[in-house]
Amino acid sequence: MTDFVEQTVTKTAVRKLATPIGSSADFDALVNSVVTTNPWGCTAYEVSGVAQPAVSKSRETYTARVIYEDVDGKTLGTATAKAGSIAGFNAVNTELLGNTALATAIGGTAIRDTEGESYSCTIKCHHPNGELYNVTFTRQNVRVSSYTDDAIKTAIDTWADGIPDLA
Repeated sequence: MTDFVEQTVTKTAVRKLATPIGSSADFDALVNSVVTTNPWGCTAYEVSGVAQPAVSKSRETYTARVIYEDVDGKTLGTATAKAGSIAGFNAVNTELLGNTALATAIGGTAIRDTEGESYSCTIKCHHPNGELYNVTFTRQNVRVSSYTDDAIKTAIDTWADGIPDLA
């Protein structure tokens, strides 16, 4: 019987943020800045003859949260909804906050719970050395995963040091 033989060793590193990213707009601006400016010098590549961008979003999840309070500020209920884009997230918030039937059913006034919201976006990157790796942003941390070359983590760490929201 043969054994599995280790081929590569991939790494993961996490930067926990001192304070969560404050708003969905700040989060979206940060992610879009990475995709449009390519701050880590990633390179385009091909897969089966199809051109791939150097940096691209590969997965997004945004969770809206609304609480329903009575006149005394007591929470009577909550509603959450997940969306796969920031546009969907914004639309969900608008719908939840404006849904009078839901507010009537729960028995309170709808209030957006920004502290209870969650945002996550994974960016796929192609390093000039040929490695594909991921950078996942959430409100609480930044995770670099599936890399082997420590220069990748160092470049992202250096970049993040200059971003106030990532302190």
